[in-house]
Amino acid sequence: MTSKPVHKKTYALLGSMVFFSSLGNVLLGKGMKQIGEIVDFSPAALAAVFVKTFTNGSIWLGISSLLVFFVSYLLVLSWADFSYVQPASAIGYALVAVLGYFMLGEFISPTRWTGVLLICAGVALVGSTEPASPSGRGRREASGGEGHNFASPETLTLPSPRGRG
Repeated sequence: MTSKPVHKKTYALLGSMVFFSSLGNVLLGKGMKQIGEIVDFSPAALAAVFVKTFTNGSIWLGISSLLVFFVSYLLVLSWADFSYVQPASAIGYALVAVLGYFMLGEFISPTRWTGVLLICAGVALVGSTEPASPSGRGRREASGGEGHNFASPETLTLPSPRGRG
């Protein structure tokens, strides 16, 4: 598979991850605001909250959006490095702030916007790198040529307590 289709797939799935994760979380927040603050933790009150929660349309749309996010996340992790995917998907924090402002009517302070801009700068930095390592396996090559960084069993043996004087 050439690099271009992998890049297109990666960017499409990252976009899907960011959009559906952000939308899903905002919809869950909206749904829970509609339900109201939970102050009574008695079994009867919690049962009523459970029913209100799972009959709320915003909650179900949020859950559905998060399922689409999860499938996209699994797919992109099948070929792209986790150390690329996770930071690159952090642009979703900016989208959450924008959606929170427009969908939930939240006030976003200048300090929060500054933080969002710093996150965007980090995402741009990570996004300028390759999505997958040259080996295509996403792992550093250990000195023995194996694709892991685990200690060998010999290095994990403990000294005998009898050896101490």
